[in-house]
Amino acid sequence: MVGLMANRAQFGLILPSTNTSVEAEFNAMSVPGVSWHSGRIFAANPDLSTSEAMESFLENLRTEMKRAVESVCHAKVDYLVMGMSAETFWGGKDGAAEFVSFMGELSGGLGVTTGAAACEAVLKAYGAKTIGVITPYQPVGDQQVIDFFTQVGAKVHALEGLKCASATSISEVTAEEIKTAFRNVDGPEVDLLIQAGTNLLAGKAAAELEVELGKPVVAINTATVWHAYRSNGIKDQFKGWGSLFEEH
Repeated sequence: MVGLMANRAQFGLILPSTNTSVEAEFNAMSVPGVSWHSGRIFAANPDLSTSEAMESFLENLRTEMKRAVESVCHAKVDYLVMGMSAETFWGGKDGAAEFVSFMGELSGGLGVTTGAAACEAVLKAYGAKTIGVITPYQPVGDQQVIDFFTQVGAKVHALEGLKCASATSISEVTAEEIKTAFRNVDGPEVDLLIQAGTNLLAGKAAAELEVELGKPVVAINTATVWHAYRSNGIKDQFKGWGSLFEEH
């Protein structure tokens, strides 16, 4: 279904209740004829200070996810978009595929863009083979990201996990800290730099760093919006968010 304000697509956006970055960045990348409709997953405990706490956080989110999907589907959205990324990488390539199936079942068969699927599509778009990765995660989450990228055919040159202590503190990481982390995982052999963790406000920082480094630097929120648009036949290209939207 499309509404009067969204004659191209109504997107159901699923995100944790702790997230303060996704809606701002997604709306900033809006194009005419689309709309975003949020379903928030209740997060009872935002603690991410250890690998064990991070696993518990994700387990609780999956339990609460059904209600968030049901609520956003009341708006008769056309397509689901995940505004969280850790869960979408969990279990590597097979786990990512299982998560897409899980979301399809919850929504009654809607298509879905996940962070993991978007990142894989970005690698293909650029033909990237060797990558540097940054995340806000603890080591257990970082390993899931490495496993996923490795299983879809990329070599992870380096990964820097920022080990944010809570789900809300992720949004407090500054643009300069994000740029520094990207520089730390770069190298002459690296084709592309990419970021996981949707509560990091990395879109503008990544686009600015592309100019400095002369290679693709892609934030996961930018990748996710791009993938959702392209999956729904929305081919708009625009400036301000890096080469992904300008060239692909």
